[in-house]
Amino acid sequence: MSTQSTTPILSLKNIVKHFDISGGFLEKLRVTDGKLSLQSTIVKAVNSVSFDILEGETLSVVGESGCGKSTLARCVIGIHEPNSGEIYFRGERIDGLSPKAMMPYRAKMQMVFQDPYSSLNPRLTVQKTLEEPFRFHNPGVSNGEVKDRIDEVMEQVGVDPKWALRYPHEFSGGQRQRVSIARALMVDPAFIVADEPISALDVSVQAQILNLLMETQAKRGLSYMFISHDLSVVRHISSRVAVMYLGTLCELSDSESLYSEPRHPYTKALLSAIPQMGGKKAHIRLKGEVPSPINLPTGCVFNGRCPYADERCIQEVPEAKVNGSSLVACHRVEEGTL
Repeated sequence: MSTQSTTPILSLKNIVKHFDISGGFLEKLRVTDGKLSLQSTIVKAVNSVSFDILEGETLSVVGESGCGKSTLARCVIGIHEPNSGEIYFRGERIDGLSPKAMMPYRAKMQMVFQDPYSSLNPRLTVQKTLEEPFRFHNPGVSNGEVKDRIDEVMEQVGVDPKWALRYPHEFSGGQRQRVSIARALMVDPAFIVADEPISALDVSVQAQILNLLMETQAKRGLSYMFISHDLSVVRHISSRVAVMYLGTLCELSDSESLYSEPRHPYTKALLSAIPQMGGKKAHIRLKGEVPSPINLPTGCVFNGRCPYADERCIQEVPEAKVNGSSLVACHRVEEGTL
């Protein structure tokens, strides 16, 4: 990995993203005590999440499906507008900017999506796919400069430049993901959001894409926000790891500390599910089901499944506080009883 600094490239402060899925007027109508009222159905996808991503580091966001990690990634990159909170890129606040004001940041912040087939336009050749963002952000470039840039980036990601006139369906899944990474690199970004970039690929190809991401980071000094549910992969690529549950940040720690000494009960349960040679580590089986993000529990969102929850956990929302080398949102950890 590249050398990290202590300067944040990206800062999130109390990011909240909720979705109104109520539908039309008739879907909102409810009868309560004989009276008609309008009630909205709100999915609380991300709830007051804060952390920094440092220059040159890979911060991974992990959690079960539906925990809000992909929604958070889309808020960071500007696909979703947060309901509240602040997003800073190299000290400049970027949330709420107009499309025109946001334009200088677009080239510096790119995204690699989960499914390389659906994220590439099937009607465009690789050359057109790579050429489009480069010309958009560099108006006036010559055809020769465009061709040289495409050849350079395709070679960097391990795709033969001679294949530039091929269409996405003519490539394998791993090759398509390499093209997706090439598209992000065409505009020379400083920060990339990788939203489960290997989960749709065969296991044999996943390691190649991971190595490509790490090699590219070392050469270009990139910073990554890496979204994944595969904890083994996360340990391999991450500088730090953020654990989310039901849209809430549970724990944030450097990779080695998190895997060797997890503090939050949810983190411990997640790590216990990683297959172990010899089967020495006991799998922590959580009780119950994941609650609906439409109707979150009071207090700590994890209290209904946590084996250590007490009355305070049900009544009071825990704040994320420093505990050792970690940031943990847990009353029992704060009290030193866990």
